[in-house]
Amino acid sequence: MNFSKKILIFMGMFGSGKTEIALNVSRLLAKNAERVALADIDTISPYYRSRDMRESFAEFGIKIIAPKGKLSHADLPIIPAEVFGYVENPDFRVVLDVGGNDDGAIVLSSLSTRLPKEKCETYYVLNPFRPFNDTVENAALHFLRLQETSRMKIDYLVNNSNIGSETTTEVIQKGEEFVKLVSERVSTPVAFTAVMNGLENGNGIFDKLEMKKYMMNPWEVENE
Repeated sequence: MNFSKKILIFMGMFGSGKTEIALNVSRLLAKNAERVALADIDTISPYYRSRDMRESFAEFGIKIIAPKGKLSHADLPIIPAEVFGYVENPDFRVVLDVGGNDDGAIVLSSLSTRLPKEKCETYYVLNPFRPFNDTVENAALHFLRLQETSRMKIDYLVNNSNIGSETTTEVIQKGEEFVKLVSERVSTPVAFTAVMNGLENGNGIFDKLEMKKYMMNPWEVENE
């Protein structure tokens, strides 16, 4: 698994797990002694936002960029100007956490003219167990629509097959087969399979990103 470009963009449909993957990739880069800025441009979800990890990730040396103060909880498409400062800073890798569905793709489209395309890698996170991915055809249509709306060429798919805490190796394997078919349909390679809790990545036909769960549901926080 090789994240070769300066700017890594994670997009996809709502609830696909983009934020969790963006956080884990940022952490992986930081562990490799890279300076990382994670830009939270998710203006869609009020629940799972990388900006909520700003303080804890600062301990890892990761700068999370998001609106501050009262604006941090706004659902408006507010993009801090400092995002582009890090884009232009040669000492930093930049990870963009994009909102879901068409609304998120529209926000990314508004940034696309200011992003150096030759320095970008765009990843489309796909969870086959979300309702809108009920068929390979539907999943492919969503992919193509968001790619067109965002005005960014999607370079890779990410297999994020899971059903929460009930996820098993068999679930990941089934999802892996589904994502492989989507990959063939849209002529886009799969970068990796994201897994938690030490599970195997299905048949192992894709690289594996071992993840830690950072975004907690309210009931999970209460039970800690």
